[in-house]
Amino acid sequence: MFIYCISFQRTPHKDMEKENATLLTEFVLTGLTHQPEWKISLFLIFLVIYLVTVTGNLGLIALIWNDPHLHIPMYLFLRNLAFVDTWISSTVTPNMLLNFLAESQMMSFSECKIQFFSFALSATTECFLLATMAYDRYVAICKPLLYPVIMNNALCIRLVVLSFVGGFLHAIIHVGFLFRLTFCHSNIIHHFYCDIIPLYKISSILSMGKIL
Repeated sequence: MFIYCISFQRTPHKDMEKENATLLTEFVLTGLTHQPEWKISLFLIFLVIYLVTVTGNLGLIALIWNDPHLHIPMYLFLRNLAFVDTWISSTVTPNMLLNFLAESQMMSFSECKIQFFSFALSATTECFLLATMAYDRYVAICKPLLYPVIMNNALCIRLVVLSFVGGFLHAIIHVGFLFRLTFCHSNIIHHFYCDIIPLYKISSILSMGKIL
């Protein structure tokens, strides 16, 4: 997808508007890479954190999957939460680690949009799953005798599916509105991934508001 930034300038000899179009296809992520002396240290720290996070979550998923005693609603939600947590980390961290070592921190517009959509989807889904787990614990504590009847397998699966559907719809709405903006004044994102606030700050709407 391409974004055209349109501006109008008056010519000195006649009162008419001349339309100039520039094409924006890439962003520059400055994030944590503006201090070269810290790049290797930060790379190693975040690499260790990422590996621990992924290993722990995947180990939890494998444990719940292989142990029949853990095939209950609470661990069903916990397994999906571990999956989504791994998804969130994998959306942001690998690209950030690559930027620590690469000379260029460029990211195409399409890659930025995909990264933002993936992050918004996984983060929102995690919130819905946490709300679902809270409801599960509420039923277990307040209605212990009816818990097996209320939290049956069919309901648990529907709640998990609705969490992912809600996350998808929420992400689609954000992507649809955010990337309708144009980015004419700057393509430098002062962040380590494509997020809504840094993108809005460099959009033409906010820049024009500051000028006015």
